[in-house]
Amino acid sequence: MSFGAAGSTGSSLPAGLTVDEKTSLHLRARYAGLTFCGCAHAIFLCELAHSLKCLIGSKTGARDSCTSGWHGDFCVGILGLGNLGKQLVLSLLKKTHIKPTQIKISTRTPESAEECVPAGVECFFDNRRLAAWADVLFLCCLPSHLHRVYADIRCHLPKHCLVYSLVTAVPVTSIAERLGHNFVLKPQYQLEACHASDLWLSCSHLTAALSDPSLIEASCPLAIKGGISLGLTWVCGVLYSLLNICTSACLGSSEALSLINGILTENGMNNEPLLNAQSFIGSTSASVLDPNE
Repeated sequence: MSFGAAGSTGSSLPAGLTVDEKTSLHLRARYAGLTFCGCAHAIFLCELAHSLKCLIGSKTGARDSCTSGWHGDFCVGILGLGNLGKQLVLSLLKKTHIKPTQIKISTRTPESAEECVPAGVECFFDNRRLAAWADVLFLCCLPSHLHRVYADIRCHLPKHCLVYSLVTAVPVTSIAERLGHNFVLKPQYQLEACHASDLWLSCSHLTAALSDPSLIEASCPLAIKGGISLGLTWVCGVLYSLLNICTSACLGSSEALSLINGILTENGMNNEPLLNAQSFIGSTSASVLDPNE
């Protein structure tokens, strides 16, 4: 599925364009960049969470399943199968270790999804069922559909489920309030005018673009190399999401931090300082924290 500018393979605009044509290409580049970053960051989160959950299962047995909500598989729910939902499911299967059986989709037209949904991915129209099953629930619906979605899933979200919103123009605080759910994350992209933003025009197909080192570098959350940046709040949200996975498996703070640092190192962040209790709570509370808590 393509989303770049047809015929444009470089990182600069062709010469001789009218003002309207340049504006159109700029908007297409911004759309392609936001689509790429949205999927790339979702993939990053899911790969970390999937790795962590597998590691917990292999090393601890989830403390003999001490919580009724714990299960070994990492379950990804996608609510909505518009363009973004389709791009997301294909990207997750192409660029992570998540299997088709670990992804379910709820869409209002499941009968039309056969052409675009890979084999093994279950597709239906039951938002409540999807919410009750998922470890991560991606909201990929239109803003106008959120009222129905809130009513459907509000009472069916497990406490450990991360609701990850890719719905435009709706603040994360509003979503959390309407769902009565505190575990909600939404990437808030900042757009900066720069010539480098033209590099998104080199995108042709998303799954192929996700292997392009220059685009991966440009999508780094705290950088603005491609005119799109994502603040520290999102990074912190990802780390708290990992901690919440450990909490749902009844791990103590010491073991949880060890596992989280381990998967961060395995995923190329070995030059960053290790996380400790003070990365998540105040120094006073950290100093009296029992490692088994």
